[in-house]
Amino acid sequence: MFGATLLLAMREIRRHLLRSFLTTLGIVIGVAAVVTMVTLGNGVTASVQNQISSLGSNVLIVLPTRGSGSQVAWRPFKEADVTAVSEQIAGVEYVAGSVSKNVNAYHNGQVWQTSVRGADMAFLLAQSMQVERGRGFTSAEESAGKDVCIIGQKVEQQIFVAGIEPMGETMRLANVPCTVVGVMKERGTSGGGQDEDNQVIMPLKTVQRRFTGNNDLQYFVVKYASGYSGTAVQDALVQLLRQRRLLQAGEGNNFNIIDTAQVNQAVSAATGALTAMVAAIAAISLAVGGIGIMNIMLVSVTERTREIGIRLAIGALAREVRMQFLTEAVVLCCFGGLTGLVLAFALSFGLSKAIDVPFMFSPMVNVLSFLFSALMGIAFGYYPARRASRLDPIEALRHE
Repeated sequence: MFGATLLLAMREIRRHLLRSFLTTLGIVIGVAAVVTMVTLGNGVTASVQNQISSLGSNVLIVLPTRGSGSQVAWRPFKEADVTAVSEQIAGVEYVAGSVSKNVNAYHNGQVWQTSVRGADMAFLLAQSMQVERGRGFTSAEESAGKDVCIIGQKVEQQIFVAGIEPMGETMRLANVPCTVVGVMKERGTSGGGQDEDNQVIMPLKTVQRRFTGNNDLQYFVVKYASGYSGTAVQDALVQLLRQRRLLQAGEGNNFNIIDTAQVNQAVSAATGALTAMVAAIAAISLAVGGIGIMNIMLVSVTERTREIGIRLAIGALAREVRMQFLTEAVVLCCFGGLTGLVLAFALSFGLSKAIDVPFMFSPMVNVLSFLFSALMGIAFGYYPARRASRLDPIEALRHE
C-alpha cells in the first residue's frame, strides 16, 4: 500500500513539476541557510581557536599597563621578574620574556619588512613554537647574545633563493647581521592578528643590546603544568608581582594577565551563541516554506476534489486518501531538503575559502536538517490531507 501511495504521489508531483519546484523553494532556501550558517560558524570558531592555541596551552601572558589609578605609573618588566616567577611559583614549567621591533630584512639583494623578536628557547617552548629545519639557540648563544637567528617561513620565501636551505646564510636586520641557524614551523596568524611566519627570532640579549638599547621586557609568558589550576597560578602570580612592583593595598595592578584558556572558552561560547542565533533566524525561512507547502496542498485538494470523490465512491478508505496527500507533502519537503543540502555544501565550501576559515562539514547537522524538513512536510501537510480524507463523496462528485 505504501509503495502504491508513494507512486501516486510521485506521479502527481511530476505532473506539475514547475509548481512543485517553486513550492519547495522555501524549504530549499531554509535548509541551505541553516546548514551554511552553522557550517561557517563552526569554521569561524575553529579558526579563532587555532589562533588562540598558537599562543600555547596552559599559558598566561603578562603585560605591563598604566594601572587603574593615576598614581600607578607604567613600569616595564625586567629579567629579575621572570627569575622570581620561575623560582617562587609552584607549577611553572617555563617562564620567559620577549621584546620585538619592526625592521627591514636584507639578503641577496632583496628587502622585506618584518619584525625581529628577542626570545630564548624557553619562550619558544612556552608558546609551542617549533623549529622545523635547522636548530634552535644554544645556551651559550643565549647568554652571550650571539648574532644568530631563526626565521619564519614567509621571510624565507621573500628574501632567500627557493630550493636552497638558508641555514648558514648571513642576512641583515636593519644594520645588524645575523647567521640563520633554523626555520620555524608554519604557524599562521596569532590570536593578536600578527603573522607569526613573518618574523625573525634572535636571542633576547641580542635584541635588547642591538635593537632596543635597554634590558626591558615588553611582556613575558608563563606556562604552567597541566596538573595545576590556572586560577591558582594566576592568583599567586598577581600576589608576587604586586609585591615586586611595590603596589599598596587599594592601588590597581599596573600589569595585565591574559589566560589563553579563558580566552578560548569565552570566544567559543560567544561564537557558538552567535551561530545558534543566526541559524535560528535562518530557520524562519523553513517555516515560511512549510506554509507554502500547506498552501499548495490545499490548492491541490481543491483541484482534485472530483478525483477524491471517485476514489472514495469506489471504496478507497479515508486513511488511504489522507496518506496519499500526506506522502505528497513529505516527498516535496524531502526533495527540498536534499536540494538545500547540496546547495548548502556548495555555498559553505565556497564561502569558507572566500573568508579563509576551515570547512567544517558536520554530518549530524546535515542529517538533522533533512529530518527536520521531512517533519515540516508532516506538520504542514497533515491539515490538507485530513481535509481531503473528510470530503463527502457525493458532494465531491458534484464539484465542477
